[in-house]
Amino acid sequence: MDGSKRANISAGAEVAVVQKHHQRSGELTKGLVKRILTNAPNHPHGIKVQLTSGIVGRVKEIL
Repeated sequence: MDGSKRANISAGAEVAVVQKHHQRSGELTKGLVKRILTNAPNHPHGIKVQLTSGIVGRVKEIL
């Protein structure tokens, strides 16, 4: 599922995010959403979230 719409993402959802320093390589990190950081209803590069591990990134996939 697409990670560019805020309505598709909720706390506790399993997602794959790309961290800022991995944007060029596209390396994804999987985890559970702790909180949603983007206020806008959608974002072309993905909604920014914080994972339970503390990692912050933009959602590329909802698993």
